Amino acid sequence: MLTIRNLSKTYAGGVQALKGISLEIPTGMFGLVGPNGAGKSTLMKILATLLEPDEGTAQLDGLNLVERKDETRKILGYLPQEFGVYPKMPAIDLLEHLAVMKGITNAKERKEIVEALLQQTNLWDSRKKALGGYSGGMKQRFGIAQALLANPKLIIVDEPTAGLDPAERNRFLNLLSGIGRNVVVILSTHIVEDVRELCSRMAIISQGKLLLEGKPAEALEKLRGRVWKKIVATDAEREALEKSMTVISTHLLGGLHEVRVYREASPGEAFEPAEADLEDVYFLNLGSGDRN
Repeated sequence: MLTIRNLSKTYAGGVQALKGISLEIPTGMFGLVGPNGAGKSTLMKILATLLEPDEGTAQLDGLNLVERKDETRKILGYLPQEFGVYPKMPAIDLLEHLAVMKGITNAKERKEIVEALLQQTNLWDSRKKALGGYSGGMKQRFGIAQALLANPKLIIVDEPTAGLDPAERNRFLNLLSGIGRNVVVILSTHIVEDVRELCSRMAIISQGKLLLEGKPAEALEKLRGRVWKKIVATDAEREALEKSMTVISTHLLGGLHEVRVYREASPGEAFEPAEADLEDVYFLNLGSGDRN
């Protein structure tokens, strides 16, 4: 169990990135979602010992991640949002080098671990290829391979599917789902669909504040029968709805606007019931955060 208590961080210039974040994160996949600038990367960097919080604590099974940074790094696997590689170095050579840096000094053991990780991430056939020639998805899978060195107890992945095409995204998500059974894996993303597919628990943060924590299924159940949709033909009609109702989101559909609203009972006016999805949970909570 990862226990986060009252983490706060203000950058030079007065930007308050985190405002007393507290979370309980069990073993398994945990989704941390929020818009760009919400504070997700700041929280991830604190947990990865790259930033010092102004106040608060984070403990994993009794280990204080904030105070005992050297010990934390021994049990941490981290794939940051910007993961750099040596473009001219073959994947197997760089992974071997990183294994040495992780403290895997026995050559036989290191060789077995490196080869197993390349197999696990489906990079074995490309192991001798220079990393500069890897696709975006292959680089992300290599990033997971290096994050899994030395059997980490905490794995942090920050915006891992941004920029990936659908096929690469599916391969990457399948890989993540396979490793998130026996360790704490935090998936930080603004792509709600990733969380829906992978995570048994989630949290939404915005402007440094925690807006929601819980199970996606329970959050969806609270919206059952309360989401309605309607196609509107003009901007004026859409703007009128936004003023008179709780509009969750607006999507273009065939050149027209589909407006989704939250209401206990039918709003009438040609609205149809809509099946709630995790994006509705996300946008509703963001709107609630903006109103607070």
